[in-house]
Amino acid sequence: MSIPPHVFDQTVAQLFAPIVPFLKTDEVSEIMINGHDEIYVEKDGRLYLTGSTFASQHALMSALRNLSQFVGRELNQRQPIMEARLPDGSRVEAIIPPASPGGPVVSIRRFRQKQLTLSQLIEFGAISQATSDLLRSVIARRDNVIVAGGSGSGKTSLLNALASLVPVGERIVVIEDSVELQVALPHVVQLEAQPADVRGRGGVSIRELFTATLRMRPDRIVIGEIRAGEALDLIQAMTSGHRGCLSTVHATLPIDTLTRLETMALMSDVDVPLTVLRAQIASAIDIVVQVSRQSDGSRCVTHVSEVLGHDREDGYRICHLFERYAEPGVDV
Repeated sequence: MSIPPHVFDQTVAQLFAPIVPFLKTDEVSEIMINGHDEIYVEKDGRLYLTGSTFASQHALMSALRNLSQFVGRELNQRQPIMEARLPDGSRVEAIIPPASPGGPVVSIRRFRQKQLTLSQLIEFGAISQATSDLLRSVIARRDNVIVAGGSGSGKTSLLNALASLVPVGERIVVIEDSVELQVALPHVVQLEAQPADVRGRGGVSIRELFTATLRMRPDRIVIGEIRAGEALDLIQAMTSGHRGCLSTVHATLPIDTLTRLETMALMSDVDVPLTVLRAQIASAIDIVVQVSRQSDGSRCVTHVSEVLGHDREDGYRICHLFERYAEPGVDV
């Protein structure tokens, strides 16, 4: 039997009381619980140890089991890892013993109520006005764009800002593992992958949603993050006429983004010769936007790179339309 949402809201306020204040402010982007008596938060890219604690390991486990019941996921010694979402949309990753011998470990990625715009990113120093104008032109001409960066570098925030630049009259289909994007446009369809239940039933993958999306007359397809074999499906869709697609990838440099796409496309059950795959990637991806978290905790766009093609001798040919110096706030 599922728990009514209003009951769960009240339960969260009680069982997760030590972290509720951090869930109510946009200043906190991540909450990290390392056992019941150590809670860190991330603010402006920096980590801070808080004075908050759970009363005991049992209290923390009770909160996690309540959450698992609400989202319909198993959490026990046989299944010690859980992905879930709080009522406000915050994403939860929890690991319990025996996989975490020191006690439950939880990371909560905050759900930003108000998504950032390019104008705000300029104010924060993440991009310059010239870079903003370049990105606007990239979206306007329906380039296929990959936003790349490390964990916590601001990929999702930038992806949301770029997707919100799509003309109002277009139909956008957004596919995510967990709903995070809030595209500020009238015609947006949001789809969310679903894990299988404890018996292996009911799972819906990103790849399955993507295949279904191609039959739903999308003007633009936005995939929250490419992680595996869906890379090949997206690449082939891009090369077959679906323009203006947007997604993110974990990678540290524009060239790494393309090689990462190779690796993930090879995870597909379709056997594609590597030379053919590389040619398709070079044809499919128009622009790589690289983001990075700097040593001072700030996040910024470091590259806007155009993919010009691929040849056997030189590999991928990339032209950096914009490149940022290592020092924060200084553009090339």
